[in-house]
Amino acid sequence: MSKNLTEQAMPPESFEQAMAELAQLVTQMESGQLPLEASVAAYARGSELVKYCAAQLEKVESQVKVLEGDMLKPFAAEGEGVQ
Repeated sequence: MSKNLTEQAMPPESFEQAMAELAQLVTQMESGQLPLEASVAAYARGSELVKYCAAQLEKVESQVKVLEGDMLKPFAAEGEGVQ
């Protein structure tokens, strides 16, 4: 794996960085070229990244609820659902 264990233990700087690292981990794991120990470490790091991303999404969702007066509206592409 390209990063050492100290760097991997650090939380990501942003949602986008976490998603990029997660995509890289998935690619590495899907290649089937990682040794067993590295695969387990990649899986553990991936789990951490998924939890981080989920927490970030929940935080943003609660901010949107506040901005929309706790009434989230379904997204409609331009021209859809307008009558």
